Amino acid sequence: MRSPHPFVPSPSAPPVGFAQDKLEPLAEVEGRARYRLRKVPRLPGKAGKFIPSGWLASQPRGSGTRNVVLAVLMALMGMALSPAQAQTRPEIISPRPDSVAITIYRDPARGDGGGMNLDFLNGFAVVTETRRITVPAGPATIRFAGVAEGMVAVSSVVRGLPGGIIEQNRDKKLLSPGALVDGTLGNRVTLRRTDPATGAVSERDAVIRSGSSGGLVVETESGIEALQCSGLPEKVIYENLPGGLFATPVLSVDTVSPQAATVEVTLTYLAAGFDWNADYVVKLADDGTSLDLFSWLTLANGNAESFADSELLVIAGTLNIRQPMQAIADKPQATPLYIRCWPRGSTAAGVFDIPPPPPPPPPMMMAPSAMRTGAVRAEAMEEVIVTGSRVTVAELEALGDLKLYRVPFRSTVAAKGQKQVKLLAKQNVPARMVYRGNANGSDETPEPLEIEVRMDNKTATGLGLPLPSGRISVFDGASDNGLLIGQGRMRDYAVGQEVKFTIGTSSAVRLATTTLAGSGPEGSENRKLVLTNANPEPVTAEIDLAEIAEADLRKATAKVVRKDGKHVWQVTVPANDSATISYQLRFVDG
Repeated sequence: MRSPHPFVPSPSAPPVGFAQDKLEPLAEVEGRARYRLRKVPRLPGKAGKFIPSGWLASQPRGSGTRNVVLAVLMALMGMALSPAQAQTRPEIISPRPDSVAITIYRDPARGDGGGMNLDFLNGFAVVTETRRITVPAGPATIRFAGVAEGMVAVSSVVRGLPGGIIEQNRDKKLLSPGALVDGTLGNRVTLRRTDPATGAVSERDAVIRSGSSGGLVVETESGIEALQCSGLPEKVIYENLPGGLFATPVLSVDTVSPQAATVEVTLTYLAAGFDWNADYVVKLADDGTSLDLFSWLTLANGNAESFADSELLVIAGTLNIRQPMQAIADKPQATPLYIRCWPRGSTAAGVFDIPPPPPPPPPMMMAPSAMRTGAVRAEAMEEVIVTGSRVTVAELEALGDLKLYRVPFRSTVAAKGQKQVKLLAKQNVPARMVYRGNANGSDETPEPLEIEVRMDNKTATGLGLPLPSGRISVFDGASDNGLLIGQGRMRDYAVGQEVKFTIGTSSAVRLATTTLAGSGPEGSENRKLVLTNANPEPVTAEIDLAEIAEADLRKATAKVVRKDGKHVWQVTVPANDSATISYQLRFVDG
């Protein structure tokens, strides 16, 4: 008899229910021989049925329906008894990439010409790893070991897996002394001690009773004790490695492959802890009208992982970065182990201070050649230039408004290390030295002027290349030893611009500013400047008199030009002589 409602069972048949798409261990035992199946997959002839309590017992022995239901029940009971086995995924570990490409970006907040802070590298890199992996059919977990510790996990992209990615996880716990202790807390270990007098080695069982933060406390047959407080050389031997610990940073992804295959997988991600800058070496010609320019491309890796035989690229220019990479990089944790012992001695005697170490021996006398600092540095520079000329130069490519420098050979970027690659080498580039100042000083204390080196970044002058910002060391080519005469910084310069960088101040070229008393319109000021040159050769100087937007300049006794939004006095001062200018400023009401 058929039930009048699909959800009300008839007396002779189980009610109709909803068919399940997946099997779940929902069997329960009611008494010795009565079973109830909540929801089951489709059964032959009774798809999606509910099986009421007692219904199975009422079926004839040997019937097809009874046998099918019993088989399903046995399978479900086996799943309920061993759920871990049912959920286990095979793990495929890729220990290292087969090839790596690293594109390094400068710290966006470092400023023009600023050097890298090797203790806090705030640049970043795009790391692309290629790995060959054998993937089994069905579900599996792929572990990419050896990724950068500064990896930004949310930026990772994995290509090449046949089944795509279901889920990914950043395994953050690294193998460390503290992690071993925390993972073995409450479990048995072996203590090995060595008697320093006899060399005898003894071992005994112990149970770890404390975590890594409060010292290592263990329990032995003798009671509770703190490790490394007995005065004997001792160490802990662990029988097993706690789960979830990895020797290197790991990214894990879950996948379901339709078939077993050996595939080439590409993993791309952002990583913090990288940076780069340009370092320039300039040698001025004897007459000061030309220079030789050499530059190193210095790369730095602050991660604990090395990238062997890598393709290297660097990006020059400024990117719009809304959040520092260090803030979103989820670095793995290597838990330290702190060993703490109670003070030795007694309450009455007190604790005796450890005597300080003996003073270091006096320094050895330097050889005469080494005492000539400037000469040694000059010789080193010469060696760098000669050696660098045999090194392949980084290749320049355009990347929108940015510039890309590609190292034309593979190289290893070592962990916590730096690498230098030749960026450029140009000879006999026309240059000039200009002494710069502004009219803010006084006649009582004449101000020294800054020494500025200038050159035109054009192909006709021997340059014509984008010049990334960096530090500059300038050596004098007039002396035999090539002494260092100044250091400075340079911002980014495009092709066609006038390159400028300051290398110091001159005590021989000074400017005195005097405010003259006298009649004049309200809101005006009369000034007189005296520029002196104590050098044995003439010098070219540029003095900023005022901002054009702030004041009108009138009644000047020498030629004044407008340059970069300022009134500028350009003058050549003869050797051991001086130059003078008087003028009136009428300030503009703001």
